[in-house]
Amino acid sequence: MSTEMPPAGRDPVAGAKLQILATEHWSLLATRSLTYTESLGRVNMFLAILSGAVIALALVAQADRFGPTFISVAIFMLSVVLFVGVATVARLMALNRDDYRWVVGMNRLRKAYLELHPELEPHFVTSPYDDFAGALQTLGIEVSIGKPGLGSAFHGLQTLPGMLSVIVAADAGAIGALIAFAIGLPLYGVLIAGGAGFVAAALLLGIWGSRNVRRFSPSLAARFPSPKT
Repeated sequence: MSTEMPPAGRDPVAGAKLQILATEHWSLLATRSLTYTESLGRVNMFLAILSGAVIALALVAQADRFGPTFISVAIFMLSVVLFVGVATVARLMALNRDDYRWVVGMNRLRKAYLELHPELEPHFVTSPYDDFAGALQTLGIEVSIGKPGLGSAFHGLQTLPGMLSVIVAADAGAIGALIAFAIGLPLYGVLIAGGAGFVAAALLLGIWGSRNVRRFSPSLAARFPSPKT
């Protein structure tokens, strides 16, 4: 059974359909706006906690001269920052999935617009197709054919989860270095421990983010895929 609608000229209720589609479109736009607002709020909250922790550690360092008390307090506070950072990254990933859902929904609505008025197609710069390629076109993300890995890596670091993942990985590296210093390792051991903590956390967060991007809801299965070229 075809899901396409007859052109507006032959559809007696085309006006009502357009009104319903436009109402849903505005609803999705408002929901996307709320998603962006929460994303920025989460990032600001994490950066405020991180800044407060650094200031508090600076005051403790002045009082204890980087002694055992400072090391204990620093490990504890940076562990709290690490937890908040991981939770923030997880929430941002969930919000990005929600935003992808709303984009797919608007692409489907755009497809319905063009079925009612196909003559408007040359005026759209966004996509009427609800597959992954169509969603990326609507989001304005260019995918380099033949070099998807490099482009995806650079784009991932520019996103809010990617940027925060680097900061969280640096926090994990600092905790590793402090633990190594506390157990009495020499300077090169402290550096190795800090670097290993950073690399391990960055890799784990990167793998987590990559798997999160590929995990879509069954309701987002493409109903109007892009034409193959």
